[in-house]
Amino acid sequence: MSGRTGEATRYDRRMYALMNRREAASWYATAARRRLFVLGHIALSAASVACWLYAVVGDRDWALLVLLAALLPWCVATGVINTATKGLLELRRHVLDERQRAEKDQVVSRAHRLTTWLLAAATAGAGALAWSGTAELRTLAFPVLFTVLVAHWLMPLWVAGLSARDEPAEDPAEEFAVGY
Repeated sequence: MSGRTGEATRYDRRMYALMNRREAASWYATAARRRLFVLGHIALSAASVACWLYAVVGDRDWALLVLLAALLPWCVATGVINTATKGLLELRRHVLDERQRAEKDQVVSRAHRLTTWLLAAATAGAGALAWSGTAELRTLAFPVLFTVLVAHWLMPLWVAGLSARDEPAEDPAEEFAVGY
């Protein structure tokens, strides 16, 4: 790490370059496409959590194969969301400008609030199932906690992907140019 605060290291420069690549810009150019990738990422994450829980708790070997099959599309979706947000959550704070820092703080704060509501709903749901006698709290504890942990980990990425704005045109003068 560098000796001075705020100085970009080789790692910082490499991550910045990686997060600002334009090759796949058409994949996340519109809000609808970004939403599609975020929803796909949520679905792949939910399927992965379910498969992992089936493999660990349910002792189902087939679930590991499904988990492995979901891994590559999950990684691609993660990369698209990270690139759409210009690495807002992946870049270190000293590499971000003031606007990006404020945006990152907003995203993390919004994700924290959503995760709090998710945790409250999961707690109420598990408690209701245990109270009604449908399931034992002991059996629900690990799957519910693991699912909420994964949601807590990924919620900032999802919020950032959903709140990312469309990029302005390359040259604003080109938008208004009249062909003579």
